[in-house]
Amino acid sequence: MVLEKLPAWLQACADKVSSLGVFGGKMANHVLVNEYRPGEGIMPHEDGPLYFPTVTTINLGSHTLLDFYHPISRRQQSEGGEGPIPQTEDQRHFLSFLLKPRSLLVLREDMYCRYLHGIRPVAEDTVTEKVANAGMCDAELGDSLQRGTRVSLTIRHVPKVLKTSIFLGRRK
Repeated sequence: MVLEKLPAWLQACADKVSSLGVFGGKMANHVLVNEYRPGEGIMPHEDGPLYFPTVTTINLGSHTLLDFYHPISRRQQSEGGEGPIPQTEDQRHFLSFLLKPRSLLVLREDMYCRYLHGIRPVAEDTVTEKVANAGMCDAELGDSLQRGTRVSLTIRHVPKVLKTSIFLGRRK
């Protein structure tokens, strides 16, 4: 990854999150800005080994449900399944967090490294028994929540980066 300077407003967000100590004493140096409209989402995925094993997300605009899934192991794929982990996305979904506007989510350890996370492409979310933080968000079982436009600021620390000046062959 190539290190580039963040805009001042984004650097202020990264500095504030870094001051919480969530990156093991390191400073955030990567911010991904995404916009999601009602009906848009992101398939279940893992972020990979490039990043420090903690990710933070500032949620702006609308709420969303961030869903967590058991992965399908390579061994299960090659052997046609070895145990109790189901194969369909719906069957592998085991937990959700309701991300409210202006909230900060910090994922680390197993929730970041062991499980897949994603957002279903729907315009309306229903609060189910799988929404672990519903009570803390004043949401009740069965509530229907209409999505609006949401912007996420995913703030991370990338341990290995190249400085732009070195990458482009310039010296500073």
